[in-house]
Amino acid sequence: MAGDRRIGVAVDFSPCSVKALQWSVDNILKQGDHLILIVVRPETYEHGENQLWEATGSPLVPLAEFSDPTLMKKYELKPEPEVIDIVSTAARQKSVVPLMKIYWGDAREKLCEAIDHIPLDHLTMGNRGLGPLQRVIMGSVSNYVVNNASCPVTVVKTPDH
Repeated sequence: MAGDRRIGVAVDFSPCSVKALQWSVDNILKQGDHLILIVVRPETYEHGENQLWEATGSPLVPLAEFSDPTLMKKYELKPEPEVIDIVSTAARQKSVVPLMKIYWGDAREKLCEAIDHIPLDHLTMGNRGLGPLQRVIMGSVSNYVVNNASCPVTVVKTPDH
């Protein structure tokens, strides 16, 4: 049912994740949905009382805040202008509610936690296109999430991967 869904997109501001975001806006989002950008940072967040966010993730950040570079310094993030443009356009054209949630830690685990804690009705993510050796050493985030998520997951591949 439109308007009741929470659609997540894993975003690391790479070309693959930007493509996944655009694909979600074009193919999944419906009027009134919540579009939740999930950002997973590898490092620990070490700023005062905000250390609590390491375990639970940041509060949900509205578009007005995550499009403001000064406010995003608090989270040590600099969102790509293309991401802000895609999300702002979706908010205007489809009346979606865009939010961002930031986690710190292992992307595989934190994306699965986000699905359950927000909770999400669907997650879209890009594929970095690791080669076979890198995938064995590092593990594939998308493969892990697809196999462990409690909601449908779409992996959007870029043509060069």
